[in-house]
Amino acid sequence: MLDGATVMYGSASELRATLEYDFSQEKDFGDAKVDIQDEKVDIESVLSEKSSDFSVKTTVHNHRLFEKFGFDEVFGRSAVMELLELKSSGASKLLANLTQAEIIEPVSGHGKGKYKFKGM
Repeated sequence: MLDGATVMYGSASELRATLEYDFSQEKDFGDAKVDIQDEKVDIESVLSEKSSDFSVKTTVHNHRLFEKFGFDEVFGRSAVMELLELKSSGASKLLANLTQAEIIEPVSGHGKGKYKFKGM
């Protein structure tokens, strides 16, 4: 029935955040045409491989970060705070969890505390 997809359990607030995220993505997508020659990264499979213990809320945050920054842009805690509307401690914890799961990596040459998504 789920065609191989994984079921994720979470609280009602996490479900709401997930649904709001999904609806916003569908709304933004509209009737855009997809170029089938462009190979797109399946961030969902990457996240499920590396971070099966993440909550739904953290997974939603991961998706939003990846959509904003992709593999090429460098970001720090303040950008995470602004994008995800998190406090400093929440953003720091998220960055630490993503680093530990080897989803993002620290980068040098852009100032202290900067990260980017690891290429696959």
